[in-house]
Amino acid sequence: MAELVLAGVALIVIGALLPLRRPLLAAGLVVQATGIAAVGVGGAGIAIGGETAGAAFSPAISPAFGADRLTGTMLALIAGVALPAALACIAYLRHVARPGAVASLFGCFVLALAGVVTARDASALLACWELMTLLPAVASLVADASPPVRRAMFEYLAITHIGGAGVWAAILVLAERGAIGGPPLGPGGATAGFAAAAAIVGFGTKAGLGPLHAWLPRAHPVAPGPLSAVMSGAMVAVALYGLVRVLFQWMLAPAWAGPALMTVGAVTAVTGIVYAAMQPELKLLLAHSTIENMGVAAAALGASLWLHGEGAGSPAALAFGAAMLHLLTHAAAKGGLFIAAGAVQGAAGTLDLGRLGGLSGRMPLTAGVVGVAGVSLAALPPTAGFVSEWAVLQGAFGAARIDDPVAGVVAGGTVLLLAVAAGLAALTVAKMLGLVLLGPPRTAAAAAAVEAPGPMRAAGALALAALAGLVLAAGWILPGLASMVPGGIGDDGPDLLDVPATGGLAPAWTLAVLAAAAFLLTRVRGRSAARAPIWLCGQPELARAPYTGAGFTKSFRIAVDGLLRSERDVEVERRGGLVHRVTSTGRVPDLVDRFMYDPARRLALAAAAHARRLQSGSLRAYIAWLGAMVVVCLALLRAGWLS
Repeated sequence: MAELVLAGVALIVIGALLPLRRPLLAAGLVVQATGIAAVGVGGAGIAIGGETAGAAFSPAISPAFGADRLTGTMLALIAGVALPAALACIAYLRHVARPGAVASLFGCFVLALAGVVTARDASALLACWELMTLLPAVASLVADASPPVRRAMFEYLAITHIGGAGVWAAILVLAERGAIGGPPLGPGGATAGFAAAAAIVGFGTKAGLGPLHAWLPRAHPVAPGPLSAVMSGAMVAVALYGLVRVLFQWMLAPAWAGPALMTVGAVTAVTGIVYAAMQPELKLLLAHSTIENMGVAAAALGASLWLHGEGAGSPAALAFGAAMLHLLTHAAAKGGLFIAAGAVQGAAGTLDLGRLGGLSGRMPLTAGVVGVAGVSLAALPPTAGFVSEWAVLQGAFGAARIDDPVAGVVAGGTVLLLAVAAGLAALTVAKMLGLVLLGPPRTAAAAAAVEAPGPMRAAGALALAALAGLVLAAGWILPGLASMVPGGIGDDGPDLLDVPATGGLAPAWTLAVLAAAAFLLTRVRGRSAARAPIWLCGQPELARAPYTGAGFTKSFRIAVDGLLRSERDVEVERRGGLVHRVTSTGRVPDLVDRFMYDPARRLALAAAAHARRLQSGSLRAYIAWLGAMVVVCLALLRAGWLS
């Protein structure tokens, strides 16, 4: 299987070079898709077969690559998102500037993702990590260099590099101590605590964990649709993979790391889905939903880390397997949704939820992807998202088995917050499905929308197939993922909780029978449905007014407005003393921006304004500053501080 992965990498390289010649754009993307499929199949084979290929982890600074079961799983996840995205690029990139360059950068981005999970030393890992960060920004700017995109990409790079400094600090410390490939760094001492904190901040920033998640709703909506799919489905998952390697394999994490990660994950999940419910635009909604799902996975990893530290191997394995399964189901669903969003934008000319509607009859396959993937994100049965999130809840419940009162409080609070997030996810997805697919078209462009081109339909079909395969094989996949946890704590398999009246994971034959019964019932009943008038306070003329996104979530927004602090502007137009028009606009600002990033930006600009005074242009002043610096250095050397 390792040979298949190498062959796939070679094909991706060739496919990244071909689009540089415009006539070979489609051929290059097809070659890329073939290579990505080979990497995914090879990775899945490594994960299933349990083989180890290539180099082992090493503290030496010498580029090396290899694969184990966990790496194989991540390669399959990356390919599962990148393959349909590459197919979608064939149709999508025809409408962007310099499509050949974007297609080449897309292939390089996929290679960088694969490089991070296969890297076996610090130099290869950090080099691929930086490429993974830079390439999507460059591709987005090549596709669209407008001022909003430039600003979004600048903020993305600024936040991820500031937070990502933790990745460099953690990896270099671990490499210097010989923990990468050697004995894990012990849990005691300031060094271990620093490495754990730096890893959580660094990898958590790229995964979209709060409060350093602000880059995600800025970058994903402005990136091309297929690129957004890979960023939201695979890149954030790769970030959590890096956190797993550090906290589970290369060090014995401090006792506080597990509860901290659980708490951060649960709070991130609720925060992300609250803001997702308020978004007026489809890609913004999906971006905030990614924050929520990464919080869910991080909470499960925190529970696993905590249980592992307490010696509870089987519950820890369950929580770890649940986190990995959730990453897989989220990748399949979110990748399909971002590709579908690109199809909707191409057909209707907008992603504004208030200007869509009625697309289920005009774009049936795209509507099917949005519907199935959306219901999976809402964790409703019998979808793959329900299976993974239920397993996550069981893993979080398992942390309550720790003989410590704090464990009960943290585990109970985590389960409560995750349950709240799941309920709000259902509200958010209902809003998305209702405003995008149902009701009358709200604009002429939405009324004239047609199904996406063939490559995008094929990409959507692959996303649906991946979701179907995950739910049918979930009972087999979960134990396999649980046994991949680094350190061997999953050797006994996951310990599923016996919660009364909940049952276990539905076997594949049960789901098949339910699907067949639903299909037969639909065929017998027919497609006709009785229509009834809409009741709006006895005013029939308002029945033609479509429901808006703000109206859909208004009750919830009013309930939490004291926390969200929404803003509203009202403009009154008067003519001759009479009111002719009243315009009301409102928005829900991000509190992290308001209380964290905006003050930091103002402070940085003020400091820069003072620092500019040093640029006097006077040579004598510059010589004086240099002389003062030399005197200070000599004084420190004399005192022994620089010896």
